[in-house]
Amino acid sequence: MKILIIGLGSIGLRHLNVLQKLNSKFDIYALRSSKNSKEISGVKKVNDLKEIDFIPYFIIISNPTYIHEKTIEACTKFKCPLFIEKPVLSSLKNAQKILEKINNYNLITYVACNMRFYPVLGYLKDNLKKWKLKINEINIYSGSYLPNWRPKTDYKKSYSSFSEMGGGVHLDLIHEIDYCVWLFGMPNAVSVIKRNNSSLNIDSIDFAKFDLEYDNFNAGISLNYFRNDPKRELEIVAKDDTLVVDLLQNSIYSKVQKKCLFRETFEIDDSYKNQMLYFLSCLADRKETFNNFNNGIEILKIALN
Repeated sequence: MKILIIGLGSIGLRHLNVLQKLNSKFDIYALRSSKNSKEISGVKKVNDLKEIDFIPYFIIISNPTYIHEKTIEACTKFKCPLFIEKPVLSSLKNAQKILEKINNYNLITYVACNMRFYPVLGYLKDNLKKWKLKINEINIYSGSYLPNWRPKTDYKKSYSSFSEMGGGVHLDLIHEIDYCVWLFGMPNAVSVIKRNNSSLNIDSIDFAKFDLEYDNFNAGISLNYFRNDPKRELEIVAKDDTLVVDLLQNSIYSKVQKKCLFRETFEIDDSYKNQMLYFLSCLADRKETFNNFNNGIEILKIALN
C-alpha cells in the first residue's frame, strides 16, 4: 500500500509517525523540496511528482498553505484520495475550478481538522441534543504565543508571520471556526474584525474576532497569536446553565451545577491517530468523509470573510 506525503514539516512528520505506528507495512514516499533533504527512516524520497509512476493509495498534502492550490491541482491527475491538512487553501480564487476536478474524478477528500477528534468535543456533540439546551450565546476563545509554537526557530521567519504564505491567526486557528460549524451548523451571517498591530510586529493577522449569527443566538470566536498563558475554551451560555468546555484540560464544567460533567486524560497525538483511522475507514468503505474539500471551502469562506 503506497502512500505519498507532500510536505514533511512538523505536521507532515506527525502524520508520518502515525502511519508508521498504525502499519509498519505502509510503503511511504515523500516529495521533498531539496535533493539534500535529510533522509528519514522508512521513507522513500522523491524530488518531483514526475518520478511517481504508480497510483498512491492516497496522498497527504501537508506543505505550506499557499502551495496547496498548485499541489492539489497537480495531485488530481493520480485520481486517488487526498488527505489535505487545514486550511484547505489560502484563497478562494480557484476553489471552484479545483472542486470541479475533484468531483469529475469522484475523489474522496478529507480536510484534516484533528480537533474534531478531541474526546471533549466528541462528547459535547453527542450530548448537545440530549441536553436540550436553550442556547443564548456561544463564546469561543483561542489565544497562544506564536514565538513558543516553534521554539527552535525565529517566529518572524515562519510562514505564520507572512500573509502571502498563508499565515495569519484566522487560518492557523481555523479549527475554532471548523468545530463551531461542526457543532452548531452553518451561520446565517458573519462579521469579522482582523488586525495585526500587536507587540509581535509581524506581517500577518495576529488578532481576529468573528461574530456568527444563528437563528436564536450568536457565536463569538476570538483568536490571537500573542497570549503568553495559553487558553482554549468554548463557553455555552444557556437559559438554565453555563458550560465551560476547556480544550486544553479536555473537560466540561457546569457553572450552575458547580460540577465537572466530563473529564478525560488525553494526549494530542491520539487525535491525529484517530483522525487517520477514521480516514482509512472511509477509504476501506469507499465512503465520503465528514469534512471533504467542499466543507473545507465553506469554512475557509468564513475565515476569509
